[in-house]
Amino acid sequence: MSRALLGITPCVLSAAALLFLEPSRAPAAQPAGIHSPGHPYFSTLARDPFSEWLGSGNTARSESLPSHELDRLRIVLKALQIPESSQMLVFSATSFQTPLISARNPRAIYFNEDTYIGFVPGGKLEVLSVDPELGPIFHLVHAAPGSALFRSERSTRCINCHAPEEKGGFPWLVVESMVPGLSGGGEKSFRTDLSGHAIPLSERMGGWHVTGAGFTHRGNLLMETKAGITREIPISPGQLFSWEKYPVETSDALAHLLHEHQLGFINRCVEARYRMDACNGADRQKELNTQSTLLLKYALFADEARLPVGSVRPNPEFRQAFLERRVPSSKGLSLRDLDLSTRLFKYRCSYMIYSKAFTGLPPDLKAEFFDQLRSVLLSGDPGYSHLPGPERRAILEILVETIPGLPPGWRDRKMR
Repeated sequence: MSRALLGITPCVLSAAALLFLEPSRAPAAQPAGIHSPGHPYFSTLARDPFSEWLGSGNTARSESLPSHELDRLRIVLKALQIPESSQMLVFSATSFQTPLISARNPRAIYFNEDTYIGFVPGGKLEVLSVDPELGPIFHLVHAAPGSALFRSERSTRCINCHAPEEKGGFPWLVVESMVPGLSGGGEKSFRTDLSGHAIPLSERMGGWHVTGAGFTHRGNLLMETKAGITREIPISPGQLFSWEKYPVETSDALAHLLHEHQLGFINRCVEARYRMDACNGADRQKELNTQSTLLLKYALFADEARLPVGSVRPNPEFRQAFLERRVPSSKGLSLRDLDLSTRLFKYRCSYMIYSKAFTGLPPDLKAEFFDQLRSVLLSGDPGYSHLPGPERRAILEILVETIPGLPPGWRDRKMR
């Protein structure tokens, strides 16, 4: 299906403020990513949720746009079904809007499983939205007060950080953890080039504000230098800025934890797709097994960092908004059901298998993934001993009843 070229602008999303980078293995020797000759990443019309909302004319019509930037932000969030309560605030200044970002004017991130919105008070809206085939698509949104249109253009500068050739050229999602100075510049970095729910909590969230967290993390810290001595100092969310600049007064710990899990999942799906696209014949079958195994391990939370008991106190509005997107079984069970005692979920199979990042994977890769997944759930593979029998049975029930088009044999639920 032909998809026409979109426009191009400077970089949209920050390498340190929103998204993050982790190749699961060393990059392939052969060209595999968007820098490969003839790759359609920039030559096709994207089908990510934001592009679909904009429509083929690359605009979205509204009533005359309101004058206040928060009202314009709310229009976009509502249209894309992104809750305001998903808000996370980051004050490390690495976006193309760096001059505007600091502990006195944090950048806000809002998200659901397929789309991420960046908002800087006094700046522009940034959007990262996942195309099921191309992966992350970067947008810069123009929304002049009084106009009746939102306009967007795609970015190329973001590719310098989000799809570097030395990392395979895949369009990664990138986030960093650092302790910045007052101006937003990074002074001390953690978990470089790593992503996902296996990262120790103590190394996450540097440069971000965090609310509702009873565990150790790197958030809510600034680096201060006085008389030649540099030290970390704690700051409270709202201490150096006004909450009136933002839709809600939160930078919720649960949002941070889900954000980390989601981005790790998307990155693994993107890598799997691009590596599969570069393989044929016997090499493809070998890559098929490898990528499926890597994705399965992540989807089943095999290496999830343990939560200290009672350490997550989620914002009630965000918790409710997250659960409203449940896909329940006939018994009312869902992959979104939260645990939050020592782990994120009651049923440890990622709800991101409903996302565009997963559903857009090549059919043979999904078939291999589901074949391996069914084997693990039925047999109790020793590599997944963290999943007891009752939990495996519940996951199997949820998948059979909520995933359309499962391969033959999935309705046989006899466990060993």
